[in-house]
Amino acid sequence: MKTVFITGCSSGIGRETAKLFQQMRWNVIATMRDPSAEKELTDLENVKVIRCDVTDRGSIKSAIEEGISAFERIDVLVNNAGYYTLGAVEMATHEQIKQQIDTNLLGLIEVTKEMIPHFRRQKSGVIINLSSIAGVVSIPLQSLYHATKWGVEGFSESLQYELRQFNIRVKIIEPGVIKTNFLGRSMTMIEDKELTEYEPYTKKVIKNIFLNGEKGSAPDAVAKTIYKAATDSRTKLRYLTGKHKGMVLLRKILPKRLYNSMVKSMIEK
Repeated sequence: MKTVFITGCSSGIGRETAKLFQQMRWNVIATMRDPSAEKELTDLENVKVIRCDVTDRGSIKSAIEEGISAFERIDVLVNNAGYYTLGAVEMATHEQIKQQIDTNLLGLIEVTKEMIPHFRRQKSGVIINLSSIAGVVSIPLQSLYHATKWGVEGFSESLQYELRQFNIRVKIIEPGVIKTNFLGRSMTMIEDKELTEYEPYTKKVIKNIFLNGEKGSAPDAVAKTIYKAATDSRTKLRYLTGKHKGMVLLRKILPKRLYNSMVKSMIEK
């Protein structure tokens, strides 16, 4: 049986991915910041629920060591942990900026870095990084989130070259809009009651972002794409999935001015 190590399994895509790999008879190391209240995953056969805070290097190291101890080896890493910050960057505090980058980008890099020696020693491994169409296209009020996802894209694309010599493959998952608690528990709103100049624009844009979110795909669709990437022996790098992925294709083929006008009319109406 192969083993997968997944970050951010407390809800949404991470949880659905853990359940799917378990159903496909994999050993699953399902990690989350606080596993004390976890009920569902702990009852599944061949699933080990482990604490892992991706902003804490000691926690990352301990989680990987505990996972290897439980199942002897890890074959696939799924870097899924992350959250969504929404609002005008001028209103963001230093702590909000740092936490967004530390979790979505730096945490992903640190988990990957800690896993590479294990993959290199066994001369095989797959690293799957959760990006988003937000790593390819952009909309207003997501500048911090976009910064992290565009960072994931560049990091992953470069990393694939240096790890090929060790038979380690790198994959990027680019979901469109997904119905998860990203627009709920996993979202941070940037607010500044003293800075009111953004208020009319923010209300209009956020309304449309939430309307689009309600039309998103289910997280299990992304889980299926992650499983496909994990079991795909090709060196294919990017896997688009979910609704609204056509935005990526439109960005490639439309003139920049026309594409920007389309985004503006869609999100600022």
